Parts: sequence; C-alpha cells; structure tokens
Amino acid sequence: MIDAYRALALQTTCRAINACATPEDAALAVADNITRIGRQIRASKAFIGADLKLVVLPEYFATSYPLGDTIPGWAAKGCFAMDGAEYEQLGRIAQDNGVYLCSNAYERDPNFPELYFQSSVILDDSGNQILRYRRLISLYAPSPHDVWDKYLDVYGIDGVFPVARTPIGRLACIASEEILYPEIARALGLRGAEVILHSTSEVGSPELTPKDIAKRARAIENMAYVVSANTAGISGVDIPLGSADGMSKVVDDQGRVLAAAGAGESMAAYADLDIAGLRRRRLRPGMGNFLSRLPQGAITAGLASTALKPNALLDGNTVKIPQRADFAARQKATLDALLSAGVLGND
Repeated sequence: MIDAYRALALQTTCRAINACATPEDAALAVADNITRIGRQIRASKAFIGADLKLVVLPEYFATSYPLGDTIPGWAAKGCFAMDGAEYEQLGRIAQDNGVYLCSNAYERDPNFPELYFQSSVILDDSGNQILRYRRLISLYAPSPHDVWDKYLDVYGIDGVFPVARTPIGRLACIASEEILYPEIARALGLRGAEVILHSTSEVGSPELTPKDIAKRARAIENMAYVVSANTAGISGVDIPLGSADGMSKVVDDQGRVLAAAGAGESMAAYADLDIAGLRRRRLRPGMGNFLSRLPQGAITAGLASTALKPNALLDGNTVKIPQRADFAARQKATLDALLSAGVLGND
C-alpha cells in the first residue's frame, strides 16, 4: 500500500475524429491522439515527480462525441474494442510511466454488438485493465440501463458499480454529467470507493457551475477524493474551441480544492492524495462521518419508483438499435409520467 502519492487530472485538447471519412482514417487519428497524450504524460511526470502514480484523462479524449452519426456509424468509426489496439497503446503508456491511467471512450462490447457504451477504464501501472465502468446516464447514447436484464446477466451488479482495490487505494469512476447524480457516487462510496476518477468535457466558467459544485459535494458526501479531468476544448468541430475548457481539479474528502487548472492544455491540476490520512478520517467517529451515519434502509424505502423504465432497448433477447429521435421520445414520455405521478406539477 502506498500511503500517499500524487494524482494528475490532465487537461488536454480533444482532437475530434468526426470529419474522418472512413473507420481506417479514424483509427489512424485516434492512434495519433493517444501517442500525443503519452508524450504529455511523460513530460508531466518529469515535472511533477516520480511519485505521480495516477493520471485521469478527459471524457472521450481521443475521439470527441458522435454528433450526428448513427449508432452503427459511430460504433465503426469512434469506438474502441474492449481488447483493441487503443487499450494496448494506453497500457504501454501506463506501464512506461509507472502510473495508473484512467481513460474514457466509446466502446464496442461483443455481448451487445448492436450498440456501444461510454466506458471509463482504469489501467494499472503494468498496463492491465483493472476496472471498466459504463456510463449509466446519457441523453442520446445507449447505457447499461437500456439493456438492464441482459447486462446484469453478463456483468452482475458489481460490474455496474465496480470498485478496484489497488496499492494506491480503492478506485472508482464516474463519467461526465453523472457527477450531478449523487446516487451513482453513493453506490460507489458504499462499495468502498476512496478516489473517484471523473472524466468530463464540460462548460468552463470563471463562476461556479453545477458540475463544479457537484464535485465538491460528491467528495464530502462520500468521504472520498475526486480527481476531475476536463478537456482543454474540442478541436475539429464547429463548437467554439474554448467552450469545454478549464476547471480540471483535485478535491479532497472535505470538499477542499487542492489544485485546479485554468483554461488551455495544462498539468496544473495535480495534488497529493493522502490515502492513509483519508482512512484515518473515515474511521473517526463524529458528526462528519457521513458513511457511518447514513440510514440507508430508510432512504431506500422512501425512494419512489422511477418513471424511467429499464430495458428500453431490449425486446426479450433482442437488442433494438435506437435512433436519436427514440431517446428524445423516451424523455418526453418520462416527463409525462412524472407529471401524471405528481412528481412534477403545473398546479
């Protein structure tokens, strides 16, 4: 066990592959993007020091997001294979630099060949994949919740909320806007997560944003560190480059920002994670020990049934390929159901 080490939320520009004409062109662009990331990690470690043991990359750092592509189209062009060349390349970077590396990418799964999922994957300092988390909440992309029964059959509930026990602490992942949903972080916290790795591509602002507030809140609630890496803009698309930029940070378990990056590509968001100290605080009785005081049974009983039903893309054993309009229609139906149930009101 390493009692303390440094973690880096690497803020790097996402170079979009959306304009690539073929999957082959996209694969070359992705490989080039990963090579560039590897150079940045090597240079960052040389500056930060040998005790840099954890690096978190931004959301979809090597591809950007699917914009107007169909599900099959983006699966062919913008998605990693679970055992593909992209993870081999990332594994070599992790091994060569002696770091645990958290990536985020869209990913094909042979158990669900009709779909793709957005996945956060942790590679250890030997280059091995040790954790795979699939984003559960996404407005226009498939998630495990959409094929819930089959997904549980394949991966089980611990595959939905995985926590990796490592020499640098118990690691877990949250993707993008999921930092706004305390239930996801709580599920990981109650499975022992001590460091939450948050890959994001979010609006940057000199003012507090909802996501920026949520990073502090999730850290406090779950008595965990949060290492949050944002993009330094997305190039190669029509959105202005600086829209999703800045605000990468490391937050401790008491909600204090230990380090943060401004705008642009940056390694400024690095800080010491004192895992031994965190564990002492988690064992200390008192009002601030939130994990020990949580009346989980009462809260579970008080949660109303959700209007967003699982298995939306599962018809028996058949997986349906959705269109963008299908996701929009489902959200509209869910809002109507919440209104009918009295959760939302117009009185």
